[in-house]
Amino acid sequence: MHLALDGFGTGYASLTYLRQFPVDLIKIDSSFVTQLTTNDNDRRIVAGIIALAGSLSIAETAEGVEHDDQAQVLRRLGCPSAQGFLYSRAVPAEQLTALLDRTFA
Repeated sequence: MHLALDGFGTGYASLTYLRQFPVDLIKIDSSFVTQLTTNDNDRRIVAGIIALAGSLSIAETAEGVEHDDQAQVLRRLGCPSAQGFLYSRAVPAEQLTALLDRTFA
């Protein structure tokens, strides 16, 4: 079993959880990704989260990536994975296999 901290940087996803639980993955909240290309503070916060995760040997992924320019900034910042409408809208379970076959074929 792996533990992911969803929506990191907002609400209940606090730094305290990194100390209290054996977190395997930090999911960077989409509220920081939305303005990543236009807001220097959001870009700095995301860079800080990526650095923090790396220093703690925790994987990270960015949520809510909708545009290629956001994905490019995330790659430059060293974020190894992302999720969002840029890659796919939500699909019913029965369509997932076909989507994965097409994507990874």
